[in-house]
Amino acid sequence: MEVFKTWETNPTIKTVTCTHTDAAKFTVADKLTVGKQYEVKNETEEFIFVIDNSGKVGGYYKTYFE
Repeated sequence: MEVFKTWETNPTIKTVTCTHTDAAKFTVADKLTVGKQYEVKNETEEFIFVIDNSGKVGGYYKTYFE
């Protein structure tokens, strides 16, 4: 079974706060809100996987959060 398929129901690792949505290549302002806290479901060196504004798990660069 692929691990990513159960991320939405996995326990939250921690919460992070979005600090900006200024993206060079991709539009993230429709998925993240500055100042809002998000539940982290998985994390790598470069990315954080959170339940975003769509209600689904999305992967974002760590630079968007504190």
